[in-house]
Amino acid sequence: MGHSLLFLNGAFSALFDNPKDLRIQEFDFVIVGGGTAGCVIANRLSEDPNVRVLVIEAGGRYAYPPFCGSDIIEIPFLVGDATPGTKFDWNYTTVPQKGLGGRSVTFPRGRVLGGSSSVNFMYYTRGPSDDFDRLAKVSGDSGWSWKEIFPFILKNEKHVPSADQHDTTGQFDPAVHGFNGLLLTSLPGFPSDIDGRVTNTTVVLKDDFPFNVDMNSGNPLGVGWLQSTIGNGARSSSATAFLTPALKRSNVDVLINTQVTKLIQTSKTGSLPAFHGVEFAQSHTGSRFSVIAKKEIILSAGSIGTPQILMLSGIGDSKSLNSLGIKTIVDLPDVGQNMQDHPFVAIQWSANDNMTQDEFSEQPSLFSHGGHLTVKSRTGPFANNPAGNHIGWFRLPEDSPILKQFGDPTGGPHSPHFEMMFENGFFSFTQGAPTTGNFFTILVAMVSPTSRGSVKLVSNTVFDHPLIDPALLGNAFDQAVLIEAVKASQRFVASSPWKDYIIGPFIDSVNATTDEGIKEYAAKFGTTIRHPVATSMVSKNTDKGGVVGPQLLVKNLAGVRVVDASIFPFAVGAHPQAAVYAIAERAADLIKSAHGLRV
Repeated sequence: MGHSLLFLNGAFSALFDNPKDLRIQEFDFVIVGGGTAGCVIANRLSEDPNVRVLVIEAGGRYAYPPFCGSDIIEIPFLVGDATPGTKFDWNYTTVPQKGLGGRSVTFPRGRVLGGSSSVNFMYYTRGPSDDFDRLAKVSGDSGWSWKEIFPFILKNEKHVPSADQHDTTGQFDPAVHGFNGLLLTSLPGFPSDIDGRVTNTTVVLKDDFPFNVDMNSGNPLGVGWLQSTIGNGARSSSATAFLTPALKRSNVDVLINTQVTKLIQTSKTGSLPAFHGVEFAQSHTGSRFSVIAKKEIILSAGSIGTPQILMLSGIGDSKSLNSLGIKTIVDLPDVGQNMQDHPFVAIQWSANDNMTQDEFSEQPSLFSHGGHLTVKSRTGPFANNPAGNHIGWFRLPEDSPILKQFGDPTGGPHSPHFEMMFENGFFSFTQGAPTTGNFFTILVAMVSPTSRGSVKLVSNTVFDHPLIDPALLGNAFDQAVLIEAVKASQRFVASSPWKDYIIGPFIDSVNATTDEGIKEYAAKFGTTIRHPVATSMVSKNTDKGGVVGPQLLVKNLAGVRVVDASIFPFAVGAHPQAAVYAIAERAADLIKSAHGLRV
């Protein structure tokens, strides 16, 4: 049998492995992509029992009943094994990056139910209120402002106790959190040796690195305790939080291991071409199938997949499409353009400590014990986010020569220019881990880029990866901010709380002490922190540029709405999954209102 049925109280929903098994060919809504946003939309729209929803996901199943689980997705500590080079990853690679010395870098994106929320590092960071207020201004819709979006943020979240059940008083502000939503969030569930040193540094260097009790309040600036999408010792993804309960309903079907090849124009609405058909297949040479979305198609294929599908459907820059033999139906030049991402580097130091995470790789028995604890009781170090217990967001000084020269690209005084993440061990995406020794790492990210890249087609088939250019460290401003961020990390570890702990810099960064040395280090070891946005960016309905209007409807056509990270017109001053969840929650209400459904 090619599909799974879930029988509940006489009703059933279905998850299909094969398009041939679809029971009907007409749905009210077809959601392209069962990722971070797509699963939210599926859940909220299917709250109306009279609505029929289909989700089409390129990846497969993983971790919820009645399916087989995957430890590398479910167990928080194993997140580093989820990508790249696995079946859960699209396994993209960028074009050569000028800012990275001409290197091409891996570009992980989730190819599994839950999308990147199933494979990311689980940071729950909403970003500054400034970003949402700027989104409202750019789109011309006050509904995207921080004040208006905040109820959707609370609706989405269910903050739960940490895995170790410790007293979290003073580590977050309950007043700015939701406790009745579906997405589980929590504070760190396992202490580390560096926790006290990090918090002590916020006292010793309080002017540069102040303590922030809750960076999800709308003002993230400072150092605070990391909040993660972890609950009960396991990852909480869009699949587990939103799709699992939706599958208990009889009006949701999910088709997996299937790629949408294009959207099909079916009619006209006035003078506008209307797209209500969706074509899909399971391989380049496989049979093509199609369904109809009677009300709307919701594109939630992410910052790479969404523009790729739009262009393959004849929606994009006419010259580029014509060169690949794709008939232009809607000339929309910004599709796939304006891409932004966060570049980062890892800076490591040798540490006078035998209780770092390095011990797990050096002592297999310890690793086995940690994994056993998590599997059996959802406790212990493997129930914790391996990316650290603290995080920090910072602005350049107001009198910074960089800002005087280039201006400030951020949304306002609460918006960070760079980020620091504090790791209890050796961490890097681009350097091989030493086989012996103990280390402390600060991951330094540049989160206010001004460089912009693109996603471009290489052929007229969805089964060929597009050309991905995030333009990492692609201009002088981005490079200058990263240099200042690395210097800030070095000031952090030079403070008194680290005096007996830091032995010296890891050999790779020994020369990263001057502007030129840091620039060379970043070119050699920098990479993406995996936060692409803006490839289907929102703008006012009256603007010629942009891809979607303030209601997230694709411009100059009817029947298609984009709901994913690609709509953000600028890089978010955060790890963007929390913002994507918020966008999806409001978008679900917009869709319901547009079609007369109960909100």
